[in-house]
Amino acid sequence: MRRRDREVTDIDEVEEILLKCKLCHIAMVDNGSPYVVPMSYGYKIRDENVLELYFHSAFEGRKMDVLKRGNKVCFEIAYEGEPIRPEVLCNSGYWFGSVIGYGEVTFIEDAEEKCRALSIMFKHQTDRDVTFTTKQAKSVCVFKIVSTDFTGKKKPRPSV
Repeated sequence: MRRRDREVTDIDEVEEILLKCKLCHIAMVDNGSPYVVPMSYGYKIRDENVLELYFHSAFEGRKMDVLKRGNKVCFEIAYEGEPIRPEVLCNSGYWFGSVIGYGEVTFIEDAEEKCRALSIMFKHQTDRDVTFTTKQAKSVCVFKIVSTDFTGKKKPRPSV
């Protein structure tokens, strides 16, 4: 990371960023070309260096075809605020927080595990505890990205 002053190394600060965000952009390679999709997610942090991101999807489509051919992905989760110093064109920008990482997609087949993953997702998305039935879990594809290679970055909101 070039700007070490913006690096987020504390896992609690990484989680603060994850909590603020609702979308994850997943990048993959489709026959040699980049392909990225935004998706709702849920997450779980195992230890300080294992991040699990959970997603649900239809069983078919371009994204599913690409992920089945190759499960290595890059992901980006970020929020942004208002411009900082917009009057100084070359020295302006936004305050933000982001988590970027690499991982592998694993499709979750076990109904119980799918129910747990869906509950984690919807808790993150709605802040409600939701219990899913096996029938509901079987009606969607659920997958996770497991990453041990992720970094946080933050440009704090300036003090007023």
